[in-house]
Amino acid sequence: MPKNSKVVKRELDDEVIESVKDLLSNEDSADDAFKKSELVVDVPEEKDTDVVERSEVKDERPAWNSKLQYILAQVGFSVGLGNVWRFPYLCQKNGGGAYLLPYLILLLVIGIPLFFLELSVGQRIRRGSIGVWNYISPQLGGIGFASCVVCFFVALYYNVIIGWSLFYFSQSFQQPLPWDQCPLVKNTSHTFVEPECEKSSATTYYWYREALNISSSISESGGLNWKMTICLLAAWVVVCLAMIKGIQSSGKIMYFSSLFPYVVLICFLIRALLLNGSVDGIRHMFTPELEIMLEPKVWREAAAQVFFALGLGFGGVIAFSSYNKRDNNCHFDAVLVSFINFFTSILATLVVFAVLGFKANVINEKCIAENSEMIIKLVKMGNISQDIIPHHINFSAITAEDYDLVYDIIQKVKEEEFPELHLNACQIEDELNKAVQGTGLAFIAFTEAMTHFPASPFWSVMFFLMLVNLGLGSMFGTIEGIITPVVDTFKVRKEILTVICCLLAFCIGLIFVQRSGNYFVTMFDDYSATLPLLIVVILENIAVSFVYGIDKFMEDLKDMLGFAPNRYYYYMWKYVSPLMLLSLLIASIVNMGLSPPGYNAWMEDKASEKFLSYPTWGMVICISLMVLAVLPIPVVFIIRRCNLIDDSSGNLASVTYKRGRVLKEPINLEGDDASLIHGKISSEMSSPNFGKNIYRKQSGSPTLDTAPNGRYGIGYLMADMPDMPESDL
Repeated sequence: MPKNSKVVKRELDDEVIESVKDLLSNEDSADDAFKKSELVVDVPEEKDTDVVERSEVKDERPAWNSKLQYILAQVGFSVGLGNVWRFPYLCQKNGGGAYLLPYLILLLVIGIPLFFLELSVGQRIRRGSIGVWNYISPQLGGIGFASCVVCFFVALYYNVIIGWSLFYFSQSFQQPLPWDQCPLVKNTSHTFVEPECEKSSATTYYWYREALNISSSISESGGLNWKMTICLLAAWVVVCLAMIKGIQSSGKIMYFSSLFPYVVLICFLIRALLLNGSVDGIRHMFTPELEIMLEPKVWREAAAQVFFALGLGFGGVIAFSSYNKRDNNCHFDAVLVSFINFFTSILATLVVFAVLGFKANVINEKCIAENSEMIIKLVKMGNISQDIIPHHINFSAITAEDYDLVYDIIQKVKEEEFPELHLNACQIEDELNKAVQGTGLAFIAFTEAMTHFPASPFWSVMFFLMLVNLGLGSMFGTIEGIITPVVDTFKVRKEILTVICCLLAFCIGLIFVQRSGNYFVTMFDDYSATLPLLIVVILENIAVSFVYGIDKFMEDLKDMLGFAPNRYYYYMWKYVSPLMLLSLLIASIVNMGLSPPGYNAWMEDKASEKFLSYPTWGMVICISLMVLAVLPIPVVFIIRRCNLIDDSSGNLASVTYKRGRVLKEPINLEGDDASLIHGKISSEMSSPNFGKNIYRKQSGSPTLDTAPNGRYGIGYLMADMPDMPESDL
């Protein structure tokens, strides 16, 4: 070797080192962004927050502070007023305890699988309903817009119910309660009981006349009810303040709004069980009538209740889950929330019928006392012989059993003359069989029962505060189903959008606080959500199972969760759930066609309800509500199918991130690149291969490469764009 060989070698090494330094120093900013983007795809999560260390690229999407906060949000959204005033009614109407079996079966067949599906797509793609369905299938992107429209319609009237509850809550701080007795009317000569109240009841009169001041038909607006207008404004202010910072503000409120109803329900149950007649109500409730289970109507109503109880199709479930970590076990969440919802319905049913049993017992005792006095008069008048009355009967302290005995004896002895005696049987079951639901249960039957409670104002305050919290929990999810997709898609400020949304909803909601407003609430409740939501969820199921591909979706779930979901979900999503949903849709359409469109109007002169048909303009509104709710689906499909909007102008097919900024990009759902889940931790990733599916070439963009989905399901920008200013991104 030459003497100076070491020197030559050192000089060569220095040249190589200098060359590498030159290369590194000449790297442009796009290459730097390239490396940082690669880090984001490959680096595993190490913290609960969505901030990736060792990278300047941060996800600006908010996250739940804890898993408990998220679960409470989902529970608060799914557990609503329907659990308290709809489920008990259906249970009583459809066979008592026997109704629980079809409900549980349908919860397993429809409820949990579809709830799991919505949680999965929201968590993986980390977008609201618009972004999720745009990503899965741009042509079916109208599903997300339809969900937003339905959410808006429901929010309009649902907050009115919260306003009613706020009014009753504000009036509960009185002793006695203002609906305890009928009001007296004074004139120049004498004082008498209000006729409308005397013909109905104190609580019925207070609801229709004092609270709603209701008109006799939907055509008679009667002007605004100022008391309810103020309550509606207060309700929207509460919702706006709670939602203005998104989950950062509403999440903290969930600890109270979701847990407080359970405290109240348990307190009510314990208190009711200590009252006479409560056990009779519970026994009546859960006495099974097995023959009713064979009726198709029972299964249809059970399926509808499962469907709406979990909030499927609204977009709130997707919106809440989109703030989760990628590796969150959403399967566990789906099962947990579904069964919490089910057992909440059971708890509410126990409470409702324990209280109604007590109310029925009070009314029955009053009936027995009145009829006992009548029997004494008939005995004195000689219409009934004293000899037929058993000697042990003491009419001054007669029991229900003794009265039944006397009633049966008189009925047998005075067989032909009995109808002329005008005696009542006074059976507690007759009172319990009077099925009530909705506002009739909450604002009439339950309020009447509470007037007989010791310390009735306290229980009234607790009850209506519970209704307010149940309503707010559902409202948060409903508004989140509007705000999150719009913010994700159009990149507007959440605070401004929330204020505008609430202000607009309040202005439109003034139609519900007219004197005829209750009839519009009935109209919106019947027509704005039922059929549109069924159509939305059917298309969601089809989009995942058949458009995206159920096999690919199952692989995605395995990659995301770390384990393969039970094969049960495969068959539910692909075969059973679509068929069940289509059957439910057809049955609902048939039922809607057979039921005359109308409403129950309150007749002031008769102090009773009368069924009236909607006028022509009312039918136009009903049809318009259904059409407007589903219209985005065909409109978006036609626009994208026929390419009526140029992709170069930007579409909503997918979203790509670079340095926390958003780019719109055409989507490519070919081969494995369409998979929702590709981002893996570094230990699972193979070495970068530029020719394989580590990068995805976008059609129409020869210089633009993106990571296939990356950490957030939709890919970080990996582009060489030295001439494009950062602001354009």
